[in-house]
Amino acid sequence: MSHKPNILLLFTDMQRFDTIHALGNYIIKTPNLDRLVREGTTFTSAYSPSPVCVPARCCLHYGQYPARTGLTDNGIMPEHNHQSIADLLNDNDYVTQAVGKCHFTPDVHELRGFQKRLTQEECISDPAEDDYCKWLAGKKLDYDEPHGTRGEMYYVPQVSLHDEDTHPSGYIGSKSVEFIHEQKNQGKPWMLFSSFIHPHPPFAPPKPWHKLYRSPDMELPAIPDNSEALLTWINRHQNRYKYRDQGIDKNLVKQIIAYYYAAISFVDFQIGRILSALEEDGALNDTMIIFSSDHGEYLGDFNCYGKRGMHDPSSRIPLIIRYPERFKANKRCAEPASLVDILPTVAATIGANAKDWTLDGVDLKQVSDGAAERKYVYSQFSSKETGIYMIVSMEWKYFYSAGDDREFLFDRNNDPKEMTNQAENPQYNEIKTVLKHELLSFLQTGKFSDAADKVNGALEWRKYPQYDFSYLKDAKAGLLFQDHDAYTLKRKGYTC
Repeated sequence: MSHKPNILLLFTDMQRFDTIHALGNYIIKTPNLDRLVREGTTFTSAYSPSPVCVPARCCLHYGQYPARTGLTDNGIMPEHNHQSIADLLNDNDYVTQAVGKCHFTPDVHELRGFQKRLTQEECISDPAEDDYCKWLAGKKLDYDEPHGTRGEMYYVPQVSLHDEDTHPSGYIGSKSVEFIHEQKNQGKPWMLFSSFIHPHPPFAPPKPWHKLYRSPDMELPAIPDNSEALLTWINRHQNRYKYRDQGIDKNLVKQIIAYYYAAISFVDFQIGRILSALEEDGALNDTMIIFSSDHGEYLGDFNCYGKRGMHDPSSRIPLIIRYPERFKANKRCAEPASLVDILPTVAATIGANAKDWTLDGVDLKQVSDGAAERKYVYSQFSSKETGIYMIVSMEWKYFYSAGDDREFLFDRNNDPKEMTNQAENPQYNEIKTVLKHELLSFLQTGKFSDAADKVNGALEWRKYPQYDFSYLKDAKAGLLFQDHDAYTLKRKGYTC
């Protein structure tokens, strides 16, 4: 392939699959994402390879599942192997830059292949450590908790400290536009990773966006009568440390959804600015635009909040690709897709040779054409006694939680809200057995043989002690305090 397009990877944090107007959510306003849906191919069965930030991003950048990377929770990424998506593009004479949240660990400033980064990371209020905080400080603006107040306020909707232009999402939009204009007439293709922290909580849109949605107009979450029976240990654990397990206030729940939607609409506005910059420079159709997110957000479904679980609100993600040369306009593809597919898709699009790289994904052009030789995608959170493992096909989803020693089986076509667990229904034993065998066999190929045992020659789930919920009897046990530095209070003679 002689022509090498620019690569624009637009990425959000914690955005559910069902938060785009053009895909059926008629409350939310997302005109620019709607445009990408009209002008590109949407993968309607896209799933996170791990429904939590760091491992999902590791899978994205290296094109490998957690079974291969070994990272299954927010922890230390494996040492950089010089085979990231940015490395691939560097090797093909691209200019590469990341703007926003990368969540690289343990060094938040690490490049991992990018030639340049402008950092904007969570839980940092130090201008010496973060480019966004430094930018705020240079404007004499407040840089303490710039993304919103966490701790006890984590799921309490709040108006941002900053206006549209200086809001975290506004910064990502502006710096992305600057980069695009800087590349005009430079003679090299480029790759830009524009990574927004929102709509990750705290839900803190700027004025006047906080009034875009009013709580009485929001629909209440999907809570089946048997929701407690559909949960795993991680749901109960998260509800506790996110301060969401002491009763349900339906008005607050609706306000949470309203501010979450507002945060997404404000990101959508930034995407519109970025698309306009491409059009101004005549680069729109010479750029492959990929939009996705690292994982979802329960947002009250099943009476749960957060991520990490395998239900669709947490594990299923939006995924849209606009590039007319390879991807058809206004097409919906229901074949399963994953973040691990993005690297091989980029490689195929630019004609790069990555045959010697160990990649778990496939070119999404093949998926959209129905030519991909695979039926399943996978996901994993944690391992051993707390591991949760999932396999998804077009028709079915199966997952197992070691901490509960329970299987879950959902009919994706006839039960899209996942109201009925069919794992114990004898009618579906054959389907469950096939999916279980495929999932265990897949895990055996990676670093998680500790998930399985051989029993009478067949692979079975290894039995671990069930998760201990006794701490939940104490309402103060297990709470999360994720505060920024309180040095200002200490300087004033107060301690917290």
